[in-house]
Amino acid sequence: MSENVEKYIKRDVYKSTSSRIAQKFVDAGLERIRSCINCGTCTGSCPSGRRTAYRTRSAIRRALTGDESVLSDIDIWFCSTCYYCYERCPRNIPVTDMIIKLRNIAVEEGYMLDSHLILARNIFYETGHGVPASGEANKKWRDLRESYGLPPLPPTVHSHPEAVKECQELMDAVGFKELLDNAKRLKEERKKAQEKKNNEEKIEENSK
Repeated sequence: MSENVEKYIKRDVYKSTSSRIAQKFVDAGLERIRSCINCGTCTGSCPSGRRTAYRTRSAIRRALTGDESVLSDIDIWFCSTCYYCYERCPRNIPVTDMIIKLRNIAVEEGYMLDSHLILARNIFYETGHGVPASGEANKKWRDLRESYGLPPLPPTVHSHPEAVKECQELMDAVGFKELLDNAKRLKEERKKAQEKKNNEEKIEENSK
């Protein structure tokens, strides 16, 4: 990377980005996108972008300029982390890694889909599986495994339930459960605040 590009990347944050969220983007290393020339290769290479409204370049730009609405935008979860954009970027910008960091910030701030919260708890804390094979509701998967000559349960925590506690201890050590609990709390607080705002607007509208 040329010396001029390095200076451009390391310059001070934009004057307009003074919010706490914008600083998180900078702390996470997202300012590296400043060497972007807006060629659109990332967006043009994106397989998810062909089927959804997800636009890689747009998401990164919104993050860099401190647009907090990007955190609540469902589009950032459409990235399949295929790394096409990373491999094809003419400036060698780690675009996919930046999208992953952007998702991490979204979770920290409570912008997390309910389905993601449930999945995270299932995988990392309660069962060790995103789609548990145990229980009556998943009997068809056990039957399918047996039809292929496999044991009904895979050789994971399903077959070794004592390992679940060990997995939970590992997650507790890195503060994973606290992260999820905090994300859920912030999500609920934001929902209540929005409901209160909607009610106030409705009262004001009715009083006219």
